[in-house]
Amino acid sequence: MLWIIVIAVVSMSVLSLLAGIGLGIAAKRFHVEEDPLVDKLNSVLPAINCGNCGFAGCHPYAEAMSAGTAEINLCVPGGVRTMEELAVLLGVEPKPVGADLGPRVAFINEALCIGCTACVKACPVDAIVGANKQSHTVIANECTNCDACIKPCPVSCIEMVPVAATVYDWKWQKPAGPAPALPAAA
Repeated sequence: MLWIIVIAVVSMSVLSLLAGIGLGIAAKRFHVEEDPLVDKLNSVLPAINCGNCGFAGCHPYAEAMSAGTAEINLCVPGGVRTMEELAVLLGVEPKPVGADLGPRVAFINEALCIGCTACVKACPVDAIVGANKQSHTVIANECTNCDACIKPCPVSCIEMVPVAATVYDWKWQKPAGPAPALPAAA
């Protein structure tokens, strides 16, 4: 009886070793080199895979930019900052990102919401909470301004509203040009 257990353990160990060697050889043989530029572009993108750019996710969009078949200004949730970083990586001129309306967040008019959960299913970052047949609401800190929740809403109770500047996120406007020269002292 003990010999049967020993034979089973030894045979499974040998099979596991052979399978591991086979997988290691296959990994080396069929390895595909990835373009390092695609990884850099993908790391700049917000990785929410909202589809606003017209691609299935951020990685296919990065591949298309690397191949030169997609513009750098299609990522609305990433905004101007992301587009500028993409322009630097690709060595091209920055382009305007649609109508840059600044930071916005989805707002659900809870009086009109019928609780269909269509917006909850459409949100790529789970920023909308609510139960079936109950009013929904948006977690403003999680919303990425992707507009993915607006189209599936059957009663049009969702709109994108500007985020009000607070003391914690307000920034000085940069000057438009060089500073004026001061008069020379006599």
